[in-house]
Amino acid sequence: MLSKTQIKYIRSLTQQKYRKEHQAFIAEGDKIAKEWLMSDQVIEFVVATDDWLAQNHELVNKHSKATIINIKSTELDRVTALKTPNQVLLVVKIPDVQTVLPKDGWVIGLSTIQDPGNMGTIIRIADWFGVKNIVCSADCVDQYNPKVIQSAMGGHLRVQVHVQELPTFLESTDLSVYAATLGGENIHKISAGNKGIILIGNESKGLSDELIALASHQVTIPKGGGAESLNAAVSTGILTALLTQR
Repeated sequence: MLSKTQIKYIRSLTQQKYRKEHQAFIAEGDKIAKEWLMSDQVIEFVVATDDWLAQNHELVNKHSKATIINIKSTELDRVTALKTPNQVLLVVKIPDVQTVLPKDGWVIGLSTIQDPGNMGTIIRIADWFGVKNIVCSADCVDQYNPKVIQSAMGGHLRVQVHVQELPTFLESTDLSVYAATLGGENIHKISAGNKGIILIGNESKGLSDELIALASHQVTIPKGGGAESLNAAVSTGILTALLTQR
């Protein structure tokens, strides 16, 4: 059973300021919990039903320092960040690592991405295509937001997300920069190598003039219908597939 203190603590992790303060975040749901439990990341709490714990005791036992809390499924309503609570919720410690900005390979650059679903999906896209690094502007949604964790489906474990001022990063890199714009060159006509930066802008405003000016190429996905624009995550998926899989 969860104590009042534990409930307050877990609930607080839905807010970015408390995630930063406690250096921890929430990961919910069967598949996502298993991803994190199979990793070497530090698990602080495993909050789960008896049935789930019985079925996954070997995974849970891997994390001997974690506090295991048996609860009824209805009790998850008190701490879940989901509309429909699942059988398990983890509190995971944010890794204390000093990251080095990527200098080679493919990188996804994100400017002012605000929607948690987009951010999580982009992390998952990077994971799918083997893109190991994402560089985000400081005004992007927090990568440990519960909805980002949910959408990324464990992608955080294989993709390094860096927070960095994008102009500074772009000015310092030797990688070609492919900026997604509506008026760019047809992506199908671009001949890319085996490395570069795919630059994606804000969901409604796109990329700033400053960032576009720092790009080596402006690229667009040609349309055959009447839609005004594409979702940021969809655009990222298409561009990543077309640029990295050649």
